Amino acid sequence: MSSVKNTVVACCQLAPKIGDLAYNRTLTERAIRQAALQGAQVVVLPELVQSGYLFTDRFEALLLAETRDGPILQLWQALARELNLVIVGGFCERLPGDELANSAAMIDANGLRAVYRKAHLWDAEKDIFTAGDAPPPVVETLHGRFGMLICYDLEFPEWVRLPALAGADLLCAPVNWPDGPRPQTERPAEVLRVQANASVNRMFIAACDRYGHERGVGWVQGSVIVDADGYPLAGPAEQGGEQMLLATLNLAEARNKRISARNDLHLDRRPQLYGLHSAL
Repeated sequence: MSSVKNTVVACCQLAPKIGDLAYNRTLTERAIRQAALQGAQVVVLPELVQSGYLFTDRFEALLLAETRDGPILQLWQALARELNLVIVGGFCERLPGDELANSAAMIDANGLRAVYRKAHLWDAEKDIFTAGDAPPPVVETLHGRFGMLICYDLEFPEWVRLPALAGADLLCAPVNWPDGPRPQTERPAEVLRVQANASVNRMFIAACDRYGHERGVGWVQGSVIVDADGYPLAGPAEQGGEQMLLATLNLAEARNKRISARNDLHLDRRPQLYGLHSAL
């Protein structure tokens, strides 16, 4: 069993270069090493940080995709062993039969612990990727129980609920949030959804966004680490750009689902009323 104690988590908001795999490997190694030097024990990287996001077509994505044995996961495994870290990052995964998945890997000093394939595909992703159909994994690590999902998955409360019910203390979410119009004084809705998901599940969430522009698209730059009450512990950084968010999490708080003397967020659920399978 993992020991649940204070854990330092880093979100490394980076700008990968579309199609430049060597640059992206160097970029992630630099960020991971910097995070470790600042005391991080868990490092979360953006969605598709291995390849970049805005592929011109499926053929380009195939050229850039890597298997689980590819260079990026080999690098992250070497760094996790050397630095004794948990690393979660996104990559374009090549599957059998030239299928592709928008995937995230969780790696620790013991090696590759889990790969999650994005279940809810955003916009043109549907032309490139095969949607995953396995629930978000929850992995027992040295620091606690960690779940994973990716970007648009966060907009489906039923999906976020699954790792919470499976006992996740921390949900790690690589994201690429395209920027869009919003009222000048308002936070990005993507950040608010992270806060709401954390609060209603009493689960920490570390969402790592990217920054910069890629093929005409800008990004929210909204990386945020949120506590089990739904309040940001680090981020979002108003100035944007490359950021390293660091927060110390008391993950034991996520195992207490009580919100009053007589209310428990899990025990008070009545799934038979919701029209959902009892597991939800």
